[in-house]
Amino acid sequence: MPKPTKTTMKDVARRCGVAESTVSRVLSGTKYVEPATRARVEQAVREMNFHRDSHARRLARGRSDFLGLVISNIENPFYPGLIKSFETAALAQGYEVLLCSTNYDSARTAHVFRRMIENKSPGVAVMTSQVDPAMARHLAEHGIASVFLDSEGPGPRKGNIRLDYAQGAGEAVRYLHTLNHRRFALIAGPQERASHSSYRTAVELELKKLGLKLHVVEGNNDAESGAEAAARLLTLAQPPTAVLCSNDLTALGAMRSFAKCGLTVPKDISVVGADDVPLAALSHPPLTTVRIPREQLGKLALEILHAMLGSPRRTGTEFRLATDLVIRESTGPARALGKT
Repeated sequence: MPKPTKTTMKDVARRCGVAESTVSRVLSGTKYVEPATRARVEQAVREMNFHRDSHARRLARGRSDFLGLVISNIENPFYPGLIKSFETAALAQGYEVLLCSTNYDSARTAHVFRRMIENKSPGVAVMTSQVDPAMARHLAEHGIASVFLDSEGPGPRKGNIRLDYAQGAGEAVRYLHTLNHRRFALIAGPQERASHSSYRTAVELELKKLGLKLHVVEGNNDAESGAEAAARLLTLAQPPTAVLCSNDLTALGAMRSFAKCGLTVPKDISVVGADDVPLAALSHPPLTTVRIPREQLGKLALEILHAMLGSPRRTGTEFRLATDLVIRESTGPARALGKT
């Protein structure tokens, strides 16, 4: 019994009276195809039950159409908006997205980058600052472009996005100062991660300008450690009247802890988060936070990768992305706590 003939892209193009490249653009979701032509190709693809052989295309081209997107934790509410914007921008350029998370584990991180190399991804966006920057050189050796977050500067096949924490952190500190806060604390994220170290430095520098000191307690970027750190702050001889946090989850945990101790936010103590995840606006009270524009971050990461892939030199660039303060109801005028 003869094997059924497999439909090819050439068959679809012949039926529609268009070039194979046009069929390819339609299948990749590229915008630059006339609507009537797109509809005709899509109908032919359905009727002819055509599917692209991605493995064969990868062998023929020596490269896949999958761009890697590496994040730290899929459960972190910081990432959905970033993922969506990166994927939308990637699809518009004819790429699919291979999403991987490291879970802050070195062995898993190494496995993630092996997958990128084995899948012959042309580019990878590393949107977590806990990955060793040396990994960019390893990817470049395999012909893979990369863009990192809060990493070393750009280089061959490597771009970088640096978040300007100084702007948002400075706004937060100055705003709290206008509300007569003079005792500040920071529940910081793990300092081996560049982004958290940069945020702490930005807060300290702004307070130094005002002649004020900062009490720092290190947490682990989750609600539980935020609650534990907040409880420790209340045991100080002079508890803070304003607490800045490494991210919104930490801030939400801190507010829960203050409530358990009989304090009201912001009447008794003001709290500021960072990231501006969707939960921040829905908390009780709604959380004042230093906003990181996640959608813009994902789009910018794709643009940097796409520019490198289209450049003969494959040299990356660095962009600074501003942060800003979103004022909600978790901050208010200072009220003395403990000894003065």
